[in-house]
Amino acid sequence: MTTKMTTRLPSLSPTKIVTYLACDHKYKWTYVDSRGKWFIRSKSYFSFGTSLHSVLQKLHDQNDVSVVNAEDAVNALESNWVTEGYASADEMAEAQARGKEILLEYVDREVTRQKESRTLFVEKTLVWKYPNFVLRGRIDRIEEYPDGSLEIIDYKSGRETVLEEEVHNDLAMAIYQLLLQKAYPDRDVRCTIIALKSGHNATSKLTDDEMADFAFQIELLGNEIIGTDFDLRRPSPKPLCERCDFLSLCKKEPDFAENFRHYQDQQTGIEED
Repeated sequence: MTTKMTTRLPSLSPTKIVTYLACDHKYKWTYVDSRGKWFIRSKSYFSFGTSLHSVLQKLHDQNDVSVVNAEDAVNALESNWVTEGYASADEMAEAQARGKEILLEYVDREVTRQKESRTLFVEKTLVWKYPNFVLRGRIDRIEEYPDGSLEIIDYKSGRETVLEEEVHNDLAMAIYQLLLQKAYPDRDVRCTIIALKSGHNATSKLTDDEMADFAFQIELLGNEIIGTDFDLRRPSPKPLCERCDFLSLCKKEPDFAENFRHYQDQQTGIEED
């Protein structure tokens, strides 16, 4: 008797794709070469966002009654607080205090406003299988309206403002729309980004033509990513290098260190002798 072996398709997400577009070497060290994990440092802004998201998930989850008011939200933030990445106890305390303010204001807006939609999902992972890879995205919240339309809600913990144009051009938002449209082809789909620091929000949606073109382009890009031999790539200096966890690894590559110094000189207006 023979056993049929199945090959697991590689998986891509908005974060992976954005990382690749920003820098293929950052993608390599984050997702391909396991040695990169030893260089990744915890980031306070990631911890801050994760802490807020966990509370908002509980607030909007119809099956979770642990957070229904402002006091519950503050208590949940304290018990779900992620501590990694902060430079000091004072910095963390300041961030937690700001987080509580954000949640108090958010709960006040959500409780007092008349809501015509119902929450369909929170922290929902959607998946679409292409021939060569799987595209997946985790959506903060999906709202359903009486007319059957669906709204993707995405929280941004580090932003004060957001414009409709920014929502429309956001790669992750486009991927979320694509995945939700695949899951609900007969529904109208739009997306909203909420800037948690201020409560400001903006909404946009792709037209049918834009959606069709994006679906085509994202498959091309996905095939490019999974087909890349990253060992053959050589790093080049970019604006993100100075704050990248993997800068020391790239500096080991031939010529990069010198090119990076030259790049820094150009950025600061210093001419080499």
